[in-house]
Amino acid sequence: MTIRTLTAVVAALSLGQAAPTLRPGSGPAPDLILHNARIYTLDANRQTAEAIAIRGDRIVRVGANTEVLPLRGSATRVIDMSGGTIVPGLEDAHGHFTGLGASMQSIDLRGTTTYEQVVGMVRQRAATARPGEWILGRGWDQNDWPEKQWPTHELLSAASPNNPVYLTRVDGHAGLANRRALDLAGVTEATADPAGGRLIRAPGNQPSGVLIDTAQSLVSSKIPPVSTAQLEEQILLADREMRRLGLTMVHDAGTDSRTVDAYKRLIDAGRLKTRLYVMLRGPLPTLQPALDKGPILDYGNHHLAVRAIKVVADGALGSRGAAMLEPYSDEPATTGLLTTPPDEVYAQTLAASKAGFQTAIHAIGDRANRLVMDVFERVQREVPGSRALRMRNEHAQILDRAEIPRFAALNVIASMQPTHATSDMPWVPARIGQERMAEGAYVWRKLMTAGAMIASGSDFPVELANPMLGFYAAITRQDPKGQPASGWMPGERMTRDEALASFTRNAAFAAHAETQLGTLEAGKLADLVVLSKDIMRVASSEILTTTVRMTIVGGEVVYSGTP
Repeated sequence: MTIRTLTAVVAALSLGQAAPTLRPGSGPAPDLILHNARIYTLDANRQTAEAIAIRGDRIVRVGANTEVLPLRGSATRVIDMSGGTIVPGLEDAHGHFTGLGASMQSIDLRGTTTYEQVVGMVRQRAATARPGEWILGRGWDQNDWPEKQWPTHELLSAASPNNPVYLTRVDGHAGLANRRALDLAGVTEATADPAGGRLIRAPGNQPSGVLIDTAQSLVSSKIPPVSTAQLEEQILLADREMRRLGLTMVHDAGTDSRTVDAYKRLIDAGRLKTRLYVMLRGPLPTLQPALDKGPILDYGNHHLAVRAIKVVADGALGSRGAAMLEPYSDEPATTGLLTTPPDEVYAQTLAASKAGFQTAIHAIGDRANRLVMDVFERVQREVPGSRALRMRNEHAQILDRAEIPRFAALNVIASMQPTHATSDMPWVPARIGQERMAEGAYVWRKLMTAGAMIASGSDFPVELANPMLGFYAAITRQDPKGQPASGWMPGERMTRDEALASFTRNAAFAAHAETQLGTLEAGKLADLVVLSKDIMRVASSEILTTTVRMTIVGGEVVYSGTP
């Protein structure tokens, strides 16, 4: 390679552009070639290919077998994929990385079918718990129980009278505490509902044990913080799960500087392989030091970026905390909760935009979504260039019709989670009624038709992290049992091409990483996934049993499963 060509390669990579395609004998041979594959590149110039060559952490060629195999050298590892399917590294555009690790250390209540089953799991844990040790769990959902009313603490308190218990609802926006935990937190009938929160009350105004949104902190603030060792274990547990699932990058939707420091340590040690795009979360005084320092764009060779903040505007629909314009159909006394005061939502968005940080705001109800879009529009008027920061609406679940065209008009990315729709569909009609549901509930097609970009994720551990579940939900609008047969609001489905783009190219764009990731083309980082089935062509039901054969991050095989 001549000095001129080498200079061009270095310049192209530094700008995130594709490097010049290598000719046989024109430079060092690739380290790895995968061939005889069905490759979905997501590159508009070449949508499918048979082979891919990787040198170091970069792709050097994608094309036909006859174009790529001649590049091999004596030390090149060449793998015949025998017709296997390769896609770009999958991204989860909204997950909670340490939250997933923490959930793997606590009681997993997902799928419990009765409150008594939950109590039994706590009783079993309490039998071996140290005196005074907190018993934690996550994943219960009263909508899955025969009695769909809120639980009360009495059975839980009897099962664990001496150990405080706190069990987070599946959506993370409600929790259930036993009497011991309530006593430690000083929660009594005299405790007032905090701003943006609510205590569910039993007769006589006694706390039932269920705390909604900001009220959770009354109890959760009393739980001892995890040690540094435990935090790092949570991160590594999540990282291992990401590799197994083919998720090469995660947009970490709300964390703190302590966790960022832990990410850096593990990246430096070569132990954390998942790429992380971090959204910082906290009150403005807590965020300000990071805003003053400016974004972290490329730590550890694109393994960590910290260039966004996360704000939570309202609660969740399942716990009736999502802020609605009109009362809930199944609880007319409430319209939900604004969990962050509107002035604070604006102040954080303004400060972040001035500092060059993207703002990502959780908004589920139509009232919260209107507030968020109004804030984005205001800040874009006040901060020149802030439109280019690609503001994000996280969830965008229930929209008033008037908000739909504003996404494209304001260059706001709709960061949505396909499995939320298929998990929520059994009870959404009861919550908001058919009219509001038809107008703006999980409206992927309406948003895309209006010109919006959708970046898909799972919101794990709220939902399972497996991206195959999200891909399946996006194209079918069905649950894993294939129900409803015609799909729920089937007109809102994505095509397979759209769904795959939402988990790759679009997610990379949402993280300002589209020049490095999201497609398979020469010059980009070599992140890719080998799947057991061709998800673009098999029957939709077979997507659910598709597994990952190999996960490659930056040219390194970080997971190898069953062939």
